[in-house]
Amino acid sequence: MTDISRTQAWLESLRPKTLPLAFAAIVVGTALAWWQGHFDPLVAGLALSTAGLLQILSNLANDYGDAVKGSDKPDRIGPLRGMQKGAITQAQMKRALMITVVLICLSGLALVSVACKTPADFIGFTVLGLLAIIAAITYTVGTRPYGYIGLGDISVLVFFGWLSVMGSGYLQMHTLIPAFLLPATACGLLATAVLNINNLRDIDSDRENGKNTLAVRLGPVNARRYHACLLTGALVCLALFNLMSLQSLWGWLFVLAAPLLVKQARFVMRELSPAVMPPMLERTVKGALLVNLLFVIGIVLSQTLR
Repeated sequence: MTDISRTQAWLESLRPKTLPLAFAAIVVGTALAWWQGHFDPLVAGLALSTAGLLQILSNLANDYGDAVKGSDKPDRIGPLRGMQKGAITQAQMKRALMITVVLICLSGLALVSVACKTPADFIGFTVLGLLAIIAAITYTVGTRPYGYIGLGDISVLVFFGWLSVMGSGYLQMHTLIPAFLLPATACGLLATAVLNINNLRDIDSDRENGKNTLAVRLGPVNARRYHACLLTGALVCLALFNLMSLQSLWGWLFVLAAPLLVKQARFVMRELSPAVMPPMLERTVKGALLVNLLFVIGIVLSQTLR
Protein backbone atom coordinates (compact mmCIF):
# COMPACT_ATOMS: atom_id res chain seq x y z
CA MET A 1 0.00 0.00 0.00
CA THR A 2 1.38 3.42 -0.97
CA ASP A 3 1.97 6.25 1.46
CA ILE A 4 -0.68 8.29 -0.39
CA SER A 5 -3.36 5.63 0.11
CA ARG A 6 -2.40 5.25 3.79
CA THR A 7 -2.66 9.00 4.26
CA GLN A 8 -6.02 9.03 2.50
CA ALA A 9 -7.25 6.19 4.71
CA TRP A 10 -6.35 8.11 7.86
CA LEU A 11 -7.97 11.29 6.53
CA GLU A 12 -11.14 9.31 5.82
CA SER A 13 -11.17 8.09 9.43
CA LEU A 14 -10.25 11.48 10.94
CA ARG A 15 -13.02 13.18 8.89
CA PRO A 16 -11.64 16.74 9.06
CA LYS A 17 -14.82 18.10 7.45
CA THR A 18 -16.68 17.39 10.72
CA LEU A 19 -14.41 19.67 12.76
CA PRO A 20 -16.05 23.02 11.87
CA LEU A 21 -19.29 21.83 13.47
CA ALA A 22 -17.43 21.11 16.72
CA PHE A 23 -15.76 24.52 16.55
CA ALA A 24 -19.02 26.36 15.83
CA ALA A 25 -20.49 25.77 19.29
CA ILE A 26 -17.30 27.04 20.96
CA VAL A 27 -17.38 30.15 18.76
CA VAL A 28 -21.02 30.77 19.70
CA GLY A 29 -20.23 30.39 23.41
CA THR A 30 -17.24 32.72 23.06
CA ALA A 31 -19.33 35.32 21.20
CA LEU A 32 -21.94 35.23 23.96
CA ALA A 33 -19.22 35.72 26.58
CA TRP A 34 -17.80 38.64 24.58
CA TRP A 35 -21.30 40.14 24.39
CA GLN A 36 -21.30 40.09 28.20
CA GLY A 37 -17.94 41.86 28.29
CA HIS A 38 -15.71 38.83 28.80
CA PHE A 39 -13.29 37.39 26.27
CA ASP A 40 -10.17 35.35 26.93
CA PRO A 41 -8.40 34.36 23.69
CA LEU A 42 -6.27 31.71 25.44
CA VAL A 43 -9.29 30.04 26.99
CA ALA A 44 -11.17 30.22 23.69
CA GLY A 45 -8.21 28.73 21.81
CA LEU A 46 -7.80 25.86 24.28
CA ALA A 47 -11.55 25.21 24.19
CA LEU A 48 -11.40 25.00 20.38
CA SER A 49 -8.43 22.64 20.56
CA THR A 50 -10.13 20.37 23.10
CA ALA A 51 -13.41 20.30 21.17
CA GLY A 52 -11.63 19.47 17.91
CA LEU A 53 -9.67 16.63 19.51
CA LEU A 54 -12.85 15.23 21.07
CA GLN A 55 -14.49 15.25 17.65
CA ILE A 56 -11.50 13.41 16.18
CA LEU A 57 -11.66 10.86 19.01
CA SER A 58 -15.35 10.30 18.30
CA ASN A 59 -14.66 9.84 14.58
CA LEU A 60 -11.85 7.32 15.16
CA ALA A 61 -13.81 5.42 17.80
CA ASN A 62 -16.83 5.34 15.50
CA ASP A 63 -14.79 3.72 12.74
CA TYR A 64 -13.19 1.27 15.17
CA GLY A 65 -16.47 0.24 16.80
CA ASP A 66 -18.38 -0.19 13.54
CA ALA A 67 -15.50 -2.12 11.95
CA VAL A 68 -15.14 -4.50 14.89
CA LYS A 69 -18.89 -5.13 14.99
CA GLY A 70 -19.09 -5.49 11.20
CA SER A 71 -21.75 -2.78 10.93
CA ASP A 72 -20.16 -1.02 7.94
CA LYS A 73 -20.29 -3.42 5.02
CA PRO A 74 -19.36 -2.82 1.36
CA ASP A 75 -23.04 -2.53 0.38
CA ARG A 76 -23.71 0.49 2.63
CA ILE A 77 -24.51 3.82 0.98
CA GLY A 78 -22.09 5.82 3.11
CA PRO A 79 -18.35 5.78 2.40
CA LEU A 80 -16.15 3.00 3.77
CA ARG A 81 -13.36 4.22 6.06
CA GLY A 82 -9.77 3.09 6.61
CA MET A 83 -10.47 0.06 8.80
CA GLN A 84 -13.35 -1.14 6.64
CA LYS A 85 -11.05 -0.99 3.61
CA GLY A 86 -8.32 -2.91 5.45
CA ALA A 87 -5.92 0.03 5.17
CA ILE A 88 -5.79 0.52 8.96
CA THR A 89 -5.41 -2.37 11.39
CA GLN A 90 -7.13 -2.68 14.76
CA ALA A 91 -3.79 -2.24 16.51
CA GLN A 92 -3.04 0.95 14.58
CA MET A 93 -6.48 2.38 15.33
CA LYS A 94 -6.17 1.53 19.03
CA ARG A 95 -2.83 3.33 19.08
CA ALA A 96 -4.38 6.36 17.38
CA LEU A 97 -7.21 6.36 19.92
CA MET A 98 -4.78 6.29 22.84
CA ILE A 99 -2.69 9.12 21.36
CA THR A 100 -5.82 11.21 20.81
CA VAL A 101 -6.99 10.61 24.41
CA VAL A 102 -3.58 11.76 25.69
CA LEU A 103 -3.76 14.92 23.55
CA ILE A 104 -7.29 15.62 24.81
CA CYS A 105 -6.13 15.25 28.41
CA LEU A 106 -3.22 17.64 27.83
CA SER A 107 -5.41 20.22 26.08
CA GLY A 108 -8.24 19.82 28.58
CA LEU A 109 -6.01 20.09 31.63
CA ALA A 110 -4.39 23.20 30.17
CA LEU A 111 -7.88 24.63 29.60
CA VAL A 112 -9.16 24.05 33.13
CA SER A 113 -5.85 25.15 34.65
CA VAL A 114 -6.02 28.48 32.84
CA ALA A 115 -9.76 29.09 33.03
CA CYS A 116 -10.96 27.71 36.36
CA LYS A 117 -10.74 30.07 39.32
CA THR A 118 -12.00 27.75 42.07
CA PRO A 119 -11.30 24.12 43.01
CA ALA A 120 -14.98 23.30 42.46
CA ASP A 121 -14.83 24.57 38.88
CA PHE A 122 -11.58 22.68 38.25
CA ILE A 123 -13.01 19.42 39.53
CA GLY A 124 -16.36 19.93 37.82
CA PHE A 125 -14.92 20.63 34.38
CA THR A 126 -12.37 17.85 34.74
CA VAL A 127 -15.21 15.42 35.38
CA LEU A 128 -17.15 16.82 32.43
CA GLY A 129 -14.08 16.36 30.25
CA LEU A 130 -13.71 12.73 31.32
CA LEU A 131 -17.39 12.14 30.61
CA ALA A 132 -16.93 13.67 27.14
CA ILE A 133 -14.04 11.27 26.45
CA ILE A 134 -16.11 8.30 27.61
CA ALA A 135 -19.08 9.45 25.53
CA ALA A 136 -16.93 9.86 22.41
CA ILE A 137 -15.58 6.32 22.73
CA THR A 138 -18.66 4.42 23.87
CA TYR A 139 -20.87 5.73 21.05
CA THR A 140 -19.96 2.64 19.02
CA VAL A 141 -17.32 0.87 21.16
CA GLY A 142 -18.08 -1.64 23.90
CA THR A 143 -20.56 -4.41 24.58
CA ARG A 144 -23.55 -2.06 24.59
CA PRO A 145 -22.67 1.16 22.74
CA TYR A 146 -25.32 3.81 23.19
CA GLY A 147 -25.24 4.75 19.51
CA TYR A 148 -26.67 1.30 18.79
CA ILE A 149 -29.70 1.84 21.02
CA GLY A 150 -30.81 5.23 19.70
CA LEU A 151 -29.18 7.54 22.27
CA GLY A 152 -26.70 9.23 19.93
CA ASP A 153 -29.00 12.18 19.30
CA ILE A 154 -29.29 13.20 22.94
CA SER A 155 -25.51 12.88 23.32
CA VAL A 156 -24.95 15.26 20.39
CA LEU A 157 -27.45 17.73 21.84
CA VAL A 158 -25.66 17.67 25.20
CA PHE A 159 -22.05 17.79 24.03
CA PHE A 160 -22.35 19.81 20.79
CA GLY A 161 -24.92 22.16 22.26
CA TRP A 162 -25.35 22.59 25.99
CA LEU A 163 -21.87 21.67 27.19
CA SER A 164 -19.90 23.32 24.36
CA VAL A 165 -21.78 26.63 24.33
CA MET A 166 -22.56 26.99 28.02
CA GLY A 167 -19.18 25.56 29.06
CA SER A 168 -17.04 27.76 26.81
CA GLY A 169 -19.08 30.78 27.87
CA TYR A 170 -18.81 29.97 31.57
CA LEU A 171 -15.06 29.42 31.43
CA GLN A 172 -14.67 33.01 30.20
CA MET A 173 -17.45 34.69 32.21
CA HIS A 174 -17.33 32.52 35.37
CA THR A 175 -21.08 32.73 35.66
CA LEU A 176 -24.03 30.85 34.21
CA ILE A 177 -26.64 32.84 32.28
CA PRO A 178 -29.82 30.74 31.87
CA ALA A 179 -30.82 32.58 28.68
CA PHE A 180 -27.75 31.14 26.94
CA LEU A 181 -29.46 27.76 27.06
CA LEU A 182 -31.50 28.86 24.02
CA PRO A 183 -28.60 29.38 21.57
CA ALA A 184 -26.89 26.34 23.14
CA THR A 185 -29.95 24.26 22.33
CA ALA A 186 -30.03 25.68 18.81
CA CYS A 187 -26.41 24.60 18.23
CA GLY A 188 -27.19 21.15 19.58
CA LEU A 189 -30.30 20.74 17.44
CA LEU A 190 -28.42 21.71 14.27
CA ALA A 191 -25.64 19.23 15.07
CA THR A 192 -28.27 16.56 15.78
CA ALA A 193 -29.82 17.26 12.38
CA VAL A 194 -26.46 16.40 10.79
CA LEU A 195 -26.38 13.10 12.70
CA ASN A 196 -29.97 12.38 11.67
CA ILE A 197 -29.15 12.83 7.97
CA ASN A 198 -26.22 10.46 8.43
CA ASN A 199 -28.56 7.94 10.06
CA LEU A 200 -31.21 8.38 7.35
CA ARG A 201 -28.55 7.61 4.76
CA ASP A 202 -27.60 4.39 6.53
CA ILE A 203 -31.05 3.48 7.85
CA ASP A 204 -31.38 0.23 5.89
CA SER A 205 -27.89 -1.10 6.57
CA ASP A 206 -28.09 -0.04 10.22
CA ARG A 207 -31.38 -1.91 10.65
CA GLU A 208 -29.97 -5.04 9.04
CA ASN A 209 -26.86 -4.95 11.25
CA GLY A 210 -28.62 -4.32 14.54
CA LYS A 211 -27.59 -0.67 14.85
CA ASN A 212 -30.84 0.77 16.18
CA THR A 213 -30.24 4.48 15.75
CA LEU A 214 -33.08 6.85 16.50
CA ALA A 215 -33.82 7.02 12.75
CA VAL A 216 -34.18 3.22 12.69
CA ARG A 217 -36.44 3.32 15.75
CA LEU A 218 -38.62 6.11 14.35
CA GLY A 219 -38.82 4.67 10.85
CA PRO A 220 -38.10 6.50 7.57
CA VAL A 221 -41.20 8.73 7.62
CA ASN A 222 -41.13 9.83 11.25
CA ALA A 223 -37.35 10.30 11.13
CA ARG A 224 -37.91 12.79 8.32
CA ARG A 225 -40.53 14.63 10.35
CA TYR A 226 -38.10 14.62 13.25
CA HIS A 227 -35.48 16.20 10.99
CA ALA A 228 -37.81 19.06 10.11
CA CYS A 229 -38.53 19.57 13.81
CA LEU A 230 -34.80 19.79 14.60
CA LEU A 231 -34.22 22.52 12.01
CA THR A 232 -37.36 24.42 13.04
CA GLY A 233 -36.52 24.11 16.73
CA ALA A 234 -33.08 25.63 16.19
CA LEU A 235 -34.55 28.70 14.47
CA VAL A 236 -37.21 29.08 17.16
CA CYS A 237 -34.58 28.96 19.94
CA LEU A 238 -32.51 31.69 18.29
CA ALA A 239 -35.61 33.81 17.68
CA LEU A 240 -36.65 33.53 21.33
CA PHE A 241 -33.15 34.48 22.47
CA ASN A 242 -33.18 37.59 20.32
CA LEU A 243 -36.64 38.57 21.51
CA MET A 244 -35.91 37.96 25.18
CA SER A 245 -32.23 38.87 25.57
CA LEU A 246 -30.36 40.29 22.59
CA GLN A 247 -33.23 42.54 21.46
CA SER A 248 -31.51 43.78 18.33
CA LEU A 249 -32.40 43.93 14.65
CA TRP A 250 -28.96 42.51 13.94
CA GLY A 251 -29.93 39.51 16.01
CA TRP A 252 -32.25 38.42 13.21
CA LEU A 253 -29.42 37.91 10.72
CA PHE A 254 -29.67 34.14 11.19
CA VAL A 255 -33.08 34.28 9.50
CA LEU A 256 -31.23 34.75 6.19
CA ALA A 257 -30.34 31.06 6.42
CA ALA A 258 -33.95 30.00 7.07
CA PRO A 259 -34.85 29.51 3.37
CA LEU A 260 -31.91 27.13 3.02
CA LEU A 261 -33.07 25.08 6.00
CA VAL A 262 -36.66 25.06 4.71
CA LYS A 263 -35.43 23.83 1.33
CA GLN A 264 -33.45 21.07 3.02
CA ALA A 265 -36.39 20.04 5.18
CA ARG A 266 -38.72 19.88 2.17
CA PHE A 267 -36.22 17.77 0.23
CA VAL A 268 -35.79 15.33 3.11
CA MET A 269 -39.55 15.05 3.60
CA ARG A 270 -40.15 14.48 -0.11
CA GLU A 271 -37.33 12.07 -0.98
CA LEU A 272 -37.78 8.72 0.74
CA SER A 273 -34.81 6.89 -0.77
CA PRO A 274 -31.68 6.68 1.44
CA ALA A 275 -29.61 6.82 -1.75
CA VAL A 276 -30.29 10.56 -2.16
CA MET A 277 -29.12 11.44 1.37
CA PRO A 278 -25.28 11.62 0.89
CA PRO A 279 -25.31 15.09 -0.76
CA MET A 280 -27.69 16.32 1.93
CA LEU A 281 -25.15 15.52 4.64
CA GLU A 282 -22.72 18.17 3.41
CA ARG A 283 -25.56 20.62 2.76
CA THR A 284 -26.89 20.16 6.29
CA VAL A 285 -23.42 20.77 7.74
CA LYS A 286 -23.09 23.94 5.67
CA GLY A 287 -26.58 25.07 6.65
CA ALA A 288 -25.82 24.57 10.34
CA LEU A 289 -22.55 26.46 10.03
CA LEU A 290 -24.25 29.32 8.18
CA VAL A 291 -26.90 29.70 10.87
CA ASN A 292 -24.28 29.76 13.62
CA LEU A 293 -22.07 32.18 11.70
CA LEU A 294 -24.90 34.61 11.03
CA PHE A 295 -25.95 34.41 14.67
CA VAL A 296 -22.42 35.24 15.84
CA ILE A 297 -22.17 38.13 13.35
CA GLY A 298 -25.50 39.40 14.64
CA ILE A 299 -24.18 39.37 18.22
CA VAL A 300 -21.06 41.29 17.22
CA LEU A 301 -22.97 43.88 15.19
CA SER A 302 -25.61 44.35 17.89
CA GLN A 303 -22.85 45.25 20.33
CA THR A 304 -20.64 47.37 18.06
CA LEU A 305 -23.36 49.28 16.17
CA ARG A 306 -25.79 50.01 18.97
